[in-house]
Formats: sequence, C-alpha cells, structure tokens
Amino acid sequence: MVASRPREHSSSGLKIGQVALAAGLPIRTVRHYESIGLLGPTVERAASSYRLFDAAVLARLAFIRRCQRLGLSLKEIRAILQVHDQGQLPCQEIRDHLQDKLQEIEQQIADLQVLKDQIQSLLSDWRIPAGSSTASEVICPILQNPGADESVFNLPL
Repeated sequence: MVASRPREHSSSGLKIGQVALAAGLPIRTVRHYESIGLLGPTVERAASSYRLFDAAVLARLAFIRRCQRLGLSLKEIRAILQVHDQGQLPCQEIRDHLQDKLQEIEQQIADLQVLKDQIQSLLSDWRIPAGSSTASEVICPILQNPGADESVFNLPL
C-alpha cells in the first residue's frame, strides 16, 4: 500500500465518493486501486483519516480504465504508472505490453480457429452410429467414439 501523508482538511481535495461518482466507478474499486498502489501521488490522508484526492486522479482513473479495455492487467498498469510517477513517459513500456498482448490474442485466435474446425467437423459428420450403446457409461456416442478427435478437449481456453 502506498503511504499517504496526513494533512489538514482542504476544500480542494476530493473525497472518495466524489471521485467514484465522477469516474463512474464503485467506491470499492477506487479503494482497491489505492490499496494496490495505482493512485499513488494523487491521494493523501486528511487529519480526519479521510482519503483526499487531487483532481488529477480522474485522468489517472480514465487511463487505468483505458489500459484495462486494452487487456492490460492491474499489475501491468501499476508498472506503467510507476514509470510515469518517476517523471518519465511510459510509452515504450506500454508499447511492449501491447505487443505482448497482441501475440497472446493472435495465439487465442489460432486456438479458437482449431476448435472451430474441430466442431464443424463433428457437426458435419453428425450421425448416431447404429447399435449405439445405451450403457450408463456412454453419454453421447458421437463424442465418445474411440475415433473422435480428443484434441478438441485439450485446447487452452
């Protein structure tokens, strides 16, 4: 957790409810983001122990949401924000993370294409074999056929 400095109550600081409302997030989410260090320099503690946020927190929350929509994890976002908080532009780090994410997506698409092909093959040959067993261990003879392609069950999804 990022240490917050106590300060006297200031009318310029936003309380957590105000931040959550303005950002369109639940208060719980804002608390969580603060607890894992995503809101860093934009939050302080008032003498009354209330969190007081700088207005810059709204841009930071918008950035976090944009990164999440692009598939970045909170851990990745925290690393990016740490670079920013050290006074550097994190553009290269963002690029690296997005390139990794793109490779992951391309692999998922390839895996899904294999799965699609296997399902299409099953459906195109969909015939219940004559003399199919009605034994309790047979749920669907088409899928449990010894010749059925088992790799359809081994895809990482």
